[in-house]
Amino acid sequence: MMESTTSVQDQVKEKYGSAARAVAQSISVQACCDPGLRCCDPITTNLYNANQTGVIPEKAVLASLGCGNPTALADLRAGETVLDLGSGGGIDVLLSAKRVGPTGKAYGLDMTDDMLALAHENQKQAGVTNVEFLKGEIESIPLPDNSVDVIISNCVINLSADKDRVLREAFRVLKPGGRFAVSDVVVRGSVPEAIRKSMLLWVGCIAGALEKDDYIAKLSGAGFEDATVEPTRVYNVEDARHFLTEAGVDVDAIAPQVNDKFFSAFVRANKPKTACCQPGCCTPALAGAKE
Repeated sequence: MMESTTSVQDQVKEKYGSAARAVAQSISVQACCDPGLRCCDPITTNLYNANQTGVIPEKAVLASLGCGNPTALADLRAGETVLDLGSGGGIDVLLSAKRVGPTGKAYGLDMTDDMLALAHENQKQAGVTNVEFLKGEIESIPLPDNSVDVIISNCVINLSADKDRVLREAFRVLKPGGRFAVSDVVVRGSVPEAIRKSMLLWVGCIAGALEKDDYIAKLSGAGFEDATVEPTRVYNVEDARHFLTEAGVDVDAIAPQVNDKFFSAFVRANKPKTACCQPGCCTPALAGAKE
């Protein structure tokens, strides 16, 4: 049974708050191999190249808990407004701000006070002025309708207990023709529930990754078009052997049901450029935005 939204949010706040506090003490959360965060390599490491990490504060890199690099894959243009859902220590916000330039803007949205404090510190150290960090939940984005050009996110949507609401909110705040371009954990095909739970605890702290076709269907249901899911890193059971063995899982027995089933992906979709032709036809996409 799916945990309640409140329960999941509380757990995410605690885990990511702990990560932010560790980084504030200059401890890399990527090196910890802590099952409560990530058994880190190969999911969170080697996602950013030296040209990217060299232009942002070290603590922004240390706080990275993503599963991809949406800033490298998303098509960001000068003058655009970008929103990062679950911005953490701010690495993707700061990189996006540099790409959209002084005429553009990058918002970061996070619900964890410790991460927001770390992000503000990183912004100050980076000397980036076209950035604004917002406190809030990705299920209820504190921005107006039709206000951003691009939404990015780095392995955060899988943590939400109400992904339909997240996608409806993303659709709402995007301008007509706006782009949804996120990195996330995705599942390919069916996996026995007990095995799925163990693997997802390894992949991301309280992950609830969607199956690929389900992700595309939810995007379409929210009003998006041209949805695609492109694998960027495929996880092998050997990557999780240490974590799963300590959790009491027979790794060799489950290998055939796990290999190549879990992967990081670049998920893309577009908000239609023009309004729908029939009165009320967009209502499902916007429903719940103000709830």
